[in-house]
Amino acid sequence: MLAAEYVRNGMIEVVEADPRPPGPGEVQIAVAYVGICGTDLHILHGVMDERVAPRAVIGHETSGRIVAIGEGVTDWVAGGHVTVMPLRWCGTCPTCLAGHSHICDRLDFVGIDSPGSLQQNWNVPQELLVPLPAGLSLRDAALVEPVAVAHHDVRRANLSPGQRVAVVGGGPVGLLIAVVAAAGGADVRVVEPDAFRRSLIAGLGFEVSEPVDGAIPALIDGWTGGAGADVVFEVSGAQGGLDSAIELLGARGRLVVVGIHAQPRQLDLKRVFWKELEIVGARVYEPQDFSAAVDSIAAGDIPVDALISQVVPLDRAAEAFEVLAAGGSVMKVLVDCGGDDQS
Repeated sequence: MLAAEYVRNGMIEVVEADPRPPGPGEVQIAVAYVGICGTDLHILHGVMDERVAPRAVIGHETSGRIVAIGEGVTDWVAGGHVTVMPLRWCGTCPTCLAGHSHICDRLDFVGIDSPGSLQQNWNVPQELLVPLPAGLSLRDAALVEPVAVAHHDVRRANLSPGQRVAVVGGGPVGLLIAVVAAAGGADVRVVEPDAFRRSLIAGLGFEVSEPVDGAIPALIDGWTGGAGADVVFEVSGAQGGLDSAIELLGARGRLVVVGIHAQPRQLDLKRVFWKELEIVGARVYEPQDFSAAVDSIAAGDIPVDALISQVVPLDRAAEAFEVLAAGGSVMKVLVDCGGDDQS
């Protein structure tokens, strides 16, 4: 079978791998589609080498169908369509015992800390599977994981209908946060530097601004009457995005940090103090977020066609990374691993 491996020095190589049957408690998935995301680009650029083994198979945004069942598996049958919540927690650390297993002190993020889904057949512990409803295409279902991220981020923000919400960074996750927040009744604006993304976001009905000098004060004055936003999601992962997010917030506003900041950042703590701001972290997701994501995609509430810019076959997986890293007219790139029995 084919598998895409991360080779150090910024390389993805597709190789022939030896398939193995699922072990006890495992289910084998014929992988249909895998989404490439910003975390995967961080891996490609070596930012996560302390976690990702050389020649590791990565990938964690997945859809597929069950093709084999390991010993002791009773709740799953061959043919079922599934996605994967790629988190394995220990259940015994202080964080797990406090009820926060999704950010376990010894968390195994599958596709980073252990082998992922960029392969034709993938053996997965049965407890990670999430069923997909009949009629939901496997292409669309490859977006469940990033949609679950958005649902978790919005839950962490504790939004109320009518609140003014700004999203700084209009990539796939930023756009999904805007969609989920708006569905909950928030008044949403997006700040995004890329012209293609601004055009796409505007085409979906959102007000979107370019973060140039004067744009943030104008957005505050024109939208909030100078009061500032109630909640800002920082999704860019950049210092400029963090600066804009803090500037956008009004008194007792809430900053939700979503973007991965690979380097320490400066933060205007005087502004945090002066306006009594709150700072909230939002990392990964919980099972209820996956359930909500499946439901929202199945209901047609997620603009999947606008998000999916390109689909490439597994034997050209390196191209998917190159396209996404190059930017330009692209949002989400999927890798077709061949397991879609409806294609």
